[in-house]
Amino acid sequence: MAASGGTKAILAALFANLGLAIAKFAGFAVTGASSMLAEAIHSVADTSNQALLLLGGRLARRDATAEHPFGYGRERYFWSFVVALVLFTVGSLYALYEGIDKIRHPHEINFPAVAFAVLGVGIVLESFSMRTAVIESNRVRGKASWSSFVRHSRNPELPVVLLEDLGALVGLILALGALVIAVVFDAPVWDGIGTLSIGVLLGLIAIVLAAEMRSLLLGESATAADDDAIRRAIESTDGVTGLIHLRTQHIGPEELLVGAKVSFDPSFTTADLVDAINRVEEHARAAVPIARIMYVEPDIPASP
Repeated sequence: MAASGGTKAILAALFANLGLAIAKFAGFAVTGASSMLAEAIHSVADTSNQALLLLGGRLARRDATAEHPFGYGRERYFWSFVVALVLFTVGSLYALYEGIDKIRHPHEINFPAVAFAVLGVGIVLESFSMRTAVIESNRVRGKASWSSFVRHSRNPELPVVLLEDLGALVGLILALGALVIAVVFDAPVWDGIGTLSIGVLLGLIAIVLAAEMRSLLLGESATAADDDAIRRAIESTDGVTGLIHLRTQHIGPEELLVGAKVSFDPSFTTADLVDAINRVEEHARAAVPIARIMYVEPDIPASP
């Protein structure tokens, strides 16, 4: 994973969520607060998701085979898509069900101080995890906005961890706010409202993640910067008279498939043409090292 940064963010989130899941289940056992249970389930889902991301990274490192000649780089996209499904089914749907049930049948919250303490610790731990994800993302984000980074990143792990951590922080704040209102105004129905809000939040995040991972699974082209760099490298190669068209597709976060139709000096012999094609590939890979698989087709531009 670009790679170490993504792994570091995943591990930080994994350990934070594992500890939070245990604390939240203990808090629910003492208080009976449904928003605490929803947050505990949320942390279990997030912990499972981080494990799935690590699994995807491991599977993606397998060598190419005759059946999969371009390798297994898309494993990382697939398992990130599974993460979105887990977040929706385990996290969102359960919280929605629990929230509706507690709105219809509210009950008093026991030992609210325990719930406040657990949620406060949760906010601290999630802030640490979020900080790690932000630092690692900034290493590769460049000048792109955060929304652009999430939408256009070809590395699935960092956007997934970022959105999960953001959802976890907002969810904790929603749970804390709902419990404060429920206790201060003796209105336990707010516990259910907080739980329902967490379910809606998780559902929205899951939908965004699923849409982005679907796009990556279908195959996204090179970034604009990489596309421009490849074009310049090809067009500046000795013997090239023009780039007729260029097609690119990510077959993994750090692996790019490139197909180019190129016109060469018409006086070239077959040997000259072979040498020129090899130079095109060398220049393109020097400009964009992830352009590991490249096919160059010599052609003649169509007459106007």
